[in-house]
Amino acid sequence: MKFKKGEIEGVIIDKLIKFSDERGFLVETFRKDSLSSDLHPVMSYVSYTRPGVTRGPHEHKKQTDIFCFMGPGNFRIKLWDNRKESKTFGYCVEIIGGEDNPIKIIVPPGVVHGYRNISQEAMGMVLNYPDKLYQGWDRKEEVDEIRHEDKEDEFYLDFIKEDK
Repeated sequence: MKFKKGEIEGVIIDKLIKFSDERGFLVETFRKDSLSSDLHPVMSYVSYTRPGVTRGPHEHKKQTDIFCFMGPGNFRIKLWDNRKESKTFGYCVEIIGGEDNPIKIIVPPGVVHGYRNISQEAMGMVLNYPDKLYQGWDRKEEVDEIRHEDKEDEFYLDFIKEDK
């Protein structure tokens, strides 16, 4: 598939603001009054990724992710619209987020997403506030995930290339 660069319908990328003082900093990662009224996060998790390591790409059938990249570390984040019914089907977005560019990204179902820690030494931290529970209530459901790591498509091959 050939991708077109451009905004993806339903993907929201917002700048995060760090409020700093002599103690350190504080970041509001999300507020109920700044989310769509139909988006209700139900869990949260923190992940740390080693330098040079890629997570994803994958997509969800039903889940929306609310990722926050604010450091430590910096990430190259790639998304592509895999929703055939979307007017932005086949569009892709690449952005750098993390310590040098704190951002929040809302990724709707059907949008493939992955990220790579491009830091030289720092473990990169990512927060996520999905709107579905991992494996459902009491972890009794199938994982809502379509993995693309084994699909040697243009998106993935480009994604895993070493950053120069």
